[in-house]
Amino acid sequence: MKVVLMNKNVEILIAEYDTATSVFTKIYDVKDINYAPYILKSFYIENDINDTPFRTNLSEWFKGRGIPSWRDKLDLLLHRLNITAPYELLDKAFGLSLSDQYWLKPYDSNISYDDINFFDNDFDYAEFMEASLSINSSQITKETSLKTPNNTTDGMLKKAWIIDNGIRYLLKSGYKNDSLQPFNEVLASEICERLGFNHVKYTIDTYKDIVVSKCPCFITKDTEFITCNQIKNDMERHDNLEDYEEYIKKLEDNGIENAREKVENMYILDYIVMNEDRHLNNFGIIRDVNTLKWLDVAPIFDNGQSLNIEYYDEEEVHISGNGRLFYEVKPFDEIIKLIKNIKRIDISKLDGIVEWFDDLLHQYQRLTGYSDTRIHRLCVLLNRQINKLKELIVNND
Repeated sequence: MKVVLMNKNVEILIAEYDTATSVFTKIYDVKDINYAPYILKSFYIENDINDTPFRTNLSEWFKGRGIPSWRDKLDLLLHRLNITAPYELLDKAFGLSLSDQYWLKPYDSNISYDDINFFDNDFDYAEFMEASLSINSSQITKETSLKTPNNTTDGMLKKAWIIDNGIRYLLKSGYKNDSLQPFNEVLASEICERLGFNHVKYTIDTYKDIVVSKCPCFITKDTEFITCNQIKNDMERHDNLEDYEEYIKKLEDNGIENAREKVENMYILDYIVMNEDRHLNNFGIIRDVNTLKWLDVAPIFDNGQSLNIEYYDEEEVHISGNGRLFYEVKPFDEIIKLIKNIKRIDISKLDGIVEWFDDLLHQYQRLTGYSDTRIHRLCVLLNRQINKLKELIVNND
């Protein structure tokens, strides 16, 4: 199948695409590499467009837009959608996403981005939401239900894009039989709100007695999210703190104001909630897709893997105490040392947040089945981290 890879209405390249394998088998012409996905530019060689690394990474990038193989209860989702593999969904809606403006246009087609994009045009989501989030659901048969941005969602948690009063929201459930992740997202959002950190606002919602987090899309039809992983792809890898410093410099060199402080805010939040999963694909920057200008650090999002109590007894809460700094797993107490001026944080703004979190968990106790003991332990852990941060601020010279 001959296709044109598009960025909104800008032609990037013309290629042969095998729908059976989601692989680009041949590239005929590159129209404008500047508007290509950021991660592809470092593999591009002008006079060798069928160079194996470039074509291979083009295929890998496009496959990566699909639902990952590690999605919770993926087999059940595929059965309900009546498909055999996640990449089959990429052909149902031109590979469109709500994270960027890339799509595959059939060659010689007159279709326009304005006609099909999910930022402006409504989409079916009820059937996908049912298939993804419901405990009991049967196969769906409506073809239109697969013309949705839900075909291009990342991450391990069950999720679904919906439209509510014209706004695109992402619903995410907990992992397997636990429901802590949605509460962690809302807690992190509340902490960011109080401390003045730029963040995606999360709220708690329910779907058929399942607790989910709900957040609005932070991308518009004129912007895209570029992950740290894509940015680091064209930088030398050191596997130490130098990676972090080079990333900050890269952002500053591209005109992002207060880049260091904004990235630091993310790690301060991770310290408070003990977020173990700050991988290179859940932070990055926002770029204008029309001018290609780097606009800002992306708002903080995806904080669900937090407050992970491995087990507890009557005397002590047992935790791993490790977070992630680029390629390294490091103790939170080491990661927090990255902060250049921790005294800028007004920790008093978090006064009362432990009680707030306790109340939130108790509000949904009927649905989660959390015992009073578990809720108490989670609040003890949160309170401990806040007090540790207070000590760091007081003792920092």
